[in-house]
Amino acid sequence: MESGAKGCEVVVSSKLRGQRAKLMKFVDGLMIHSGDPVNYEVNTAVHHVLLRHGVLGIKVKITLPWDPSGKIGSQKPQPDHVTIVEPQEEILPTAPISEQKGGKPEQPACFSQFPLHNGIFQHLE
Repeated sequence: MESGAKGCEVVVSSKLRGQRAKLMKFVDGLMIHSGDPVNYEVNTAVHHVLLRHGVLGIKVKITLPWDPSGKIGSQKPQPDHVTIVEPQEEILPTAPISEQKGGKPEQPACFSQFPLHNGIFQHLE
């Protein structure tokens, strides 16, 4: 954890005291167990030690930090990591623009007689 890992888990299973096998689990920090991020964010190692009284099993899992360069950690961010982007100012057109390739459309005579503010025209009958 001191070297920058997000989390770690160490599981030791064996006949530590007595005849009955026990499992001891030591966890610190954030450890994910399910989903696709386990494949690229968690390093796992399993080792078996042969002793006179039986086999001692050691499992170590280390959750790597997010590193955009990919040198010391996962290059992909976690899926629940959300970045909020500020919205851009939207510039409203002052006059309607035609969808035809010819430039601006001609306005009907009845709309140009009664202009309102902000380029909106009112039709009076």
